Amino acid sequence: MSAYGSIKRAGLSSYPLVPTIWTSKTKAGVLEDVTEAAQDLPGLVEYLHETFVNYVEEGRTYPQEGEMNKEAFEGWKEATASEIAHDGQETDVTALNAKGTRSWADSIAGFYYVKPNYPGRSSHICNAGFVVPSINAGKGYGKALGKSYLHYGPKLGYRGSVFNLVYVNNVASVRIWETGRLKKDENGEEFVDAWVFYKSFTEP
Repeated sequence: MSAYGSIKRAGLSSYPLVPTIWTSKTKAGVLEDVTEAAQDLPGLVEYLHETFVNYVEEGRTYPQEGEMNKEAFEGWKEATASEIAHDGQETDVTALNAKGTRSWADSIAGFYYVKPNYPGRSSHICNAGFVVPSINAGKGYGKALGKSYLHYGPKLGYRGSVFNLVYVNNVASVRIWETGRLKKDENGEEFVDAWVFYKSFTEP
């Protein structure tokens, strides 16, 4: 996941963080829950793993090649803070309440991870990766996740954020970060340009 190899999550914040509610384009309440115990919720890790693998295999947003098995996914997840968005109501304050009788696939709007972008003395700069299942595309969930990231990043103790590789044809992601006022550093057998986005959490 990193050119620096495995980077341990910085102990920057006390847990748990308080869940928040954000509104999507569909006006539905989206519960943002920092999940430290996903393995305690039956079937959740399996769903997240399958969804992430499929997302990477599409080859449009993540550069990784090769399959990440469940054990590797769980190990990687332990090194990150995970944020899961549930399609629910403002009265839903837990993942299980938001899920109700639905499957995880029907209830999860999307998710993202937060981790240090660099090791050691530069670990106060974070990076994040987002996944919105294709079934939820166009509903505004990505923008809700982006807003919550700008909320939780500083609360996790980070002082800034860098997105190292945002493909220019990933239009939804580019639009989200331009809206969030992140600065853009511009410049297969098909080569695609990419941008770097940066956001200081200590400046307006």
